[in-house]
Amino acid sequence: MLTTAPRLGPALARLLLVVAALLGTLLATAGPASAHAALTGSDPQDGAVIATAPKEVNLTFSEQVAMSDDSLRVLDPAGKRVDTGEIRDLCSNSTVRYGVALLPGLPDGTYTVAWQTVSADSHPISGAFTFSVGAPSKTAVSLPDTAVGGGLVGALYGIARYLAYAGFVVLVGGGAFVLACWPGGAAVRPVQKLVVRGWLTLTAATLALLLLRHPYTRTGRLADVFDLGGLRAVLETKTGAALSSRLLLLGAAALFVAVLFGAYARRREEADHRDLTFGLALGGTVVAAGVAGTWALAEHASTGLQPGIAMPVDILHLLAVAVWLGGLATLLVALHRAPAALGRAAVERYSTLAFGAVVVLAATGIYQSWRQVGTWSALTGTRYGQLLLVKAGLVAVLLGIGWISRRWVRRLGEPAPAGDGTGAAAGSDAEATGEEPTDVVEADEAAEAAEVDAERAEQLARQRAAVATARRKKERDADPERSGLRRSVLTEASVAVVLLAVTTVLTSTEPARTEEEAGPARTAAGAPAVPNRPVDVRLPFDTGGANGKGTVQLTLDPGRTGANALHIYVVRPDGSALDVPEVKVAFTLTAKGIGPLPVVPDRIQTGHWSASGVQLPMPGEWLMRVTVRTSDIDQTTIEKNVKIG
Repeated sequence: MLTTAPRLGPALARLLLVVAALLGTLLATAGPASAHAALTGSDPQDGAVIATAPKEVNLTFSEQVAMSDDSLRVLDPAGKRVDTGEIRDLCSNSTVRYGVALLPGLPDGTYTVAWQTVSADSHPISGAFTFSVGAPSKTAVSLPDTAVGGGLVGALYGIARYLAYAGFVVLVGGGAFVLACWPGGAAVRPVQKLVVRGWLTLTAATLALLLLRHPYTRTGRLADVFDLGGLRAVLETKTGAALSSRLLLLGAAALFVAVLFGAYARRREEADHRDLTFGLALGGTVVAAGVAGTWALAEHASTGLQPGIAMPVDILHLLAVAVWLGGLATLLVALHRAPAALGRAAVERYSTLAFGAVVVLAATGIYQSWRQVGTWSALTGTRYGQLLLVKAGLVAVLLGIGWISRRWVRRLGEPAPAGDGTGAAAGSDAEATGEEPTDVVEADEAAEAAEVDAERAEQLARQRAAVATARRKKERDADPERSGLRRSVLTEASVAVVLLAVTTVLTSTEPARTEEEAGPARTAAGAPAVPNRPVDVRLPFDTGGANGKGTVQLTLDPGRTGANALHIYVVRPDGSALDVPEVKVAFTLTAKGIGPLPVVPDRIQTGHWSASGVQLPMPGEWLMRVTVRTSDIDQTTIEKNVKIG
């Protein structure tokens, strides 16, 4: 007899498709990780044109960063490195500043500053800007198309982060569900498989993160996962220490799982049961808190505002998420694979445990939101705030579905005893403990006795699978209360999958408070030092003589610090060109005591004067004085303040 797996109903299939689509969208649009630190200033500034080559280049960041000798590079127009390669730590008080010395005797031209580092919360950041000495020039420097932390390596790193969270949730939540809600579940094979797979997933994801860390933060090349030198460098960082510590703690977690599904599952004496439960609960809590601490010590909680409070709060937050969602996953497996063995008392205990976890989750989440967002405007005006709103909405949906599940729990009856003679209970118990049903054993013995050929043995195996599948389906359909609870819990678990994806993206996104605080400074550092648009000025004049009235129209292009082109048009009141003997211009930056800087333009044609290479060394409020002479004795000087930068 040929059998197939039971088909999902149309509504359930559509639900799972929507969940998969949402999960894929979240992971696909996550992009390169935005980081906690941001470049807030540079000297020289981006786009600046300076008269002489500087002795060094300095960068200022909003938060502490990890710098190496290759983190800051200065390249000449031909792409040749012109810095000494020795990063100097110029940090003082709350200012995070690093510099690199330049080689002497640099010629005029446009220089490119490329920087790449890792912020204190483990996320890579990079960028580039240019400045010019003397005058801008063409440059042959080509920068990578993919930002650090992006590309294939970034996508794989993001997937590994998600799997690490998922494995942690299942491992911790499954163990807590068995210890606190359903001690009998320690002997149920599907529950054992779920928790063990959680441990395997977390371990494999942690190893992947450790191997991917070097290409993720430095090179962007997937082949560098096998670079032992890069791995050694990663182990010396805060993130590398956290990941290696997590692996050590997972060794202790393996011992916890072995005892839980070994000695604890085979317990006989009540006194031994109490002592073992206490020992497992205490040890499991310590290990789970330690694993959660590896995230808190290396990511957002370890930097910024109140890290001493934020890290313990973050650990509690992660544990509450694991107890709630991991217990939900375990309950779902039990309802699908061993429903008759799961009693109402176990479900009610989980309901109480989940309520406590949600209370802790809400309290710690409110603190984290205040710490990372800060203002109402940041909640809606930043990517972090918007993701936080999505997460809060999903939690609200989960609570609503949980309220529906609670109504099904009240209708549950206790499972039938294993020895009452009903086939459903007996079959479920046999399946839960891994023992085969009597009819299947007899069929196997008959097959062995008759020494049937391989085809007959395969047919018997298919029949055995069909019998087991039919038994499970009959058992589930015979209990409408458990079927209703199972559908409700499945919906909760589907939403939880998306919630976990949002949380993963959220932990790799720049906090809203930092984005708002660093925004103005970052704009000043990342944009040209002056507006990249011409400055147009119209100044009426009257020298008092014949043909002495008119208007001077001046255009300063590109209207920024450094070299500019100056065009002057002198027109009559009717708009026609006015031929004058002389026009002179001078610029003064009164606030800095610079100037006057005289400009003597050349006559191009009637009414048109021009000057190239007009140097304005600094941004600010410049006083522009224009002198117009219309005859040998008639002239006037007019003034206008213009903003440069």
